[in-house]
Amino acid sequence: MVAAGLALALLSAVAAAQTTAAISAPAAPAATARAYPASPAELFGALFDQVQRRRLFPDGKTFADATPKRSPAAIMADYASAGALDDAGLRAFVLANFDVPEPGRTPLPSAARPPLAEHIRALWPQLTRPPLSPPPGSSALALPHRYVVPGGRFREMYYWDSYFTMLGLEADGQQPLTRDMIENFVSLVERYGHVPNGTRTYYVSRSQPPFLYLMMGLVRDVDRATQTRWLDALLAEHRFWIEQRSATMPDGARLQHYGDGKSTPRDESYREDVATGRGDPRVYQDLRAGAESGWDYSSRWFADGRTLPTIDTTRIVPADLNSLLYGMERAIAARCRALARPCAATFERAATTRQRAIERWLWSERDGRYGDYDLAAARLRAGVTAATVYPLFTEVASRSRGARVAQTIERDLLAANGLRTTAAGTGQQWDKPNGWAPLQWIAVEGLRRYGAERVARQIGTRFLATVEREYRASGKLLEKYDVEESRAGGGGEYPTQDGFGWTNGVTRALQQRYGREGR
Repeated sequence: MVAAGLALALLSAVAAAQTTAAISAPAAPAATARAYPASPAELFGALFDQVQRRRLFPDGKTFADATPKRSPAAIMADYASAGALDDAGLRAFVLANFDVPEPGRTPLPSAARPPLAEHIRALWPQLTRPPLSPPPGSSALALPHRYVVPGGRFREMYYWDSYFTMLGLEADGQQPLTRDMIENFVSLVERYGHVPNGTRTYYVSRSQPPFLYLMMGLVRDVDRATQTRWLDALLAEHRFWIEQRSATMPDGARLQHYGDGKSTPRDESYREDVATGRGDPRVYQDLRAGAESGWDYSSRWFADGRTLPTIDTTRIVPADLNSLLYGMERAIAARCRALARPCAATFERAATTRQRAIERWLWSERDGRYGDYDLAAARLRAGVTAATVYPLFTEVASRSRGARVAQTIERDLLAANGLRTTAAGTGQQWDKPNGWAPLQWIAVEGLRRYGAERVARQIGTRFLATVEREYRASGKLLEKYDVEESRAGGGGEYPTQDGFGWTNGVTRALQQRYGREGR
C-alpha cells in the first residue's frame, strides 16, 4: 500500500501551493525519485544498438520485447568475444540467445460477419491475458490480475487506452475484468509512483494522460479498504505530475506538461529516434514526451507546426493534460469527503486554481478554442485540435466558452466520417485526416455536457458508420481511421494495427448511446 506519509506529504505540499494562489511544486524537497527498471537498451547496450540500427527485425518493438534465455551479463560477454558479425551472424546470435516474439497476432475476422456488437463481445476473450509473472530479463512488468491488450504489436496493457477499452467491457457486462485492470494500475502506482505508459520496463520513465480516476469512477460497490487504497494511489499519481511535470506560467501559476525521465532514444522506436534526434538528448526527451502525451506524433508538438525534428513537447503546456488533472483534483476531493479524510478542501482549492489558470492561459478568445501554451513563444500554439474539447469533457469551461468550442469543432474538425484530430495535414498519425476512437468519445461526452447534442450526435454516429463500413469490408476493427475518406488511417512509425482495444470499447459505448446495437 502507498504509505500514509506520502499522502500527508502531498496534502501539505498542495496546501502550501494554495497560499500563493498557484498550483506549485512542493516547497519541501521532492520525494526521492524511484529507480527505473533497466530497459533492454540498458541491459544489452552495444548489442541492442546494432540489432536496432541494422533493422534485424522490421518492427523495432520486436527485440525490445524479446526474452533473454540466460543472464544479460553472460549474453553480453559472449557478444563481446564474438567479434564483428554480419547481419546473418547477428541474427543467429540473437535467435540463439533470445526468445523473440512472433508478429502480433490479431483476431481472425469471421467470414460470416456477425453483427458488430456480437463480434466485439467475441473479441474480449481473445484480447484478455492472465496475470503475469515475467521470466528473468524480460521487459514485461508483473501484473497480479487479468488485463486486456490493444492487439497487434501491442502485447501489453497500456494506460490511457485502457479507459476506453473499459467502456466496452462495462457495456458488455465485464465489470470484474474492469476491476482487475484497475487493480493492476494501482499496483503499478504502488511500485513506481505513477502509472507507466505501458507495462514494459522501457515505458516506466514516462506515463500517459491520467485517466485512472475516471477508470475508478466506472466501478460501484467498492469496500472502504479498497477505496482507501485507490485514493492513496490517486494521491501518489497527482504528486508525480506536480513534482515532475510542472511549468511556470507568466503570472507565476503552475500548470503541467508532458515529459519523460530519460533523454535517450526510445527502446521500441530506437532506429527512428536515432534518425530524428541525431544524437541530441533534447530531441530524444521531446520525442519521449510526445509518446507520454499519447499523441505520437502530432503538429501540436512541432515548433514549425510541420516537421518532426522540430519537436519541443516539453516546452508546451497542453489543454488536455491540465483538464484531466483538474478532473483528478475534483475526484480526489470527492473521495476525501467520502472517506472522511482531511484533504477535500485542499484539492477543491487546487482544482479551482487550476481552472482559473486554464481559462486564462489556454483559451483563445479570437479563435473560440482551447489550445496548448508555447512557453518559449509566450503564446498559444496556432491551430485548432481535438484537445480543445477536453475542458468540456472535464467541465473546466464556462458555459459560454463551451458553446463557442462546439461551433469551432463543427466548423473546423467535423468531417464526413467523424472528428478530425487536427486541422493540419502533416502525414503524422495524430493529425488529419485521421480520427481516433478515444477522441470521438471525449468529444461526444464533452459536447453533450454542454448541451451541444446535435454536434455530439453527428460525431458519434458518423464515426460509428465508419467503423461499421470497415468491419463489413474487412471484418476488422482498426486502431485509427481516415475520417475524410472512410478508410484505414495512416501515418506513424508502424502499420495501422487491428484488434483493437479502444476502438472496440468506444464502438460498444457509442452503440449503446445511439441505439445501433444490432449493426
